[in-house]
Amino acid sequence: MKRLLVLVAAAGALAGCGPVRSTSHLLDAEVQIQAARTAGAEKLAPYEWTAANLYIHKAREEVSYSDYQAGVDFAEKAARFAAEARQRAMANANGDELPPSSPNP
Repeated sequence: MKRLLVLVAAAGALAGCGPVRSTSHLLDAEVQIQAARTAGAEKLAPYEWTAANLYIHKAREEVSYSDYQAGVDFAEKAARFAAEARQRAMANANGDELPPSSPNP
């Protein structure tokens, strides 16, 4: 009986991790997207900007279906593309040359 109680308690504790973890990753990605917007990524890094926004949209969609791990994965991709968009936008604004983006997300 004790073993079952411990198992139920552990399952309950783990059930709360998915929403918290996915929310944290979504917020991180949104901060990165805002930083990219501030750097002018919409015009100066359109590929990375678009990818970041599509991935954050998909992350939110997956979380809404309670598929938290997929939401985390897409949010991480959104954050990576947003960071790259910011970096590329700043480089383009300064006239620096960056190597082309990798097509692998």
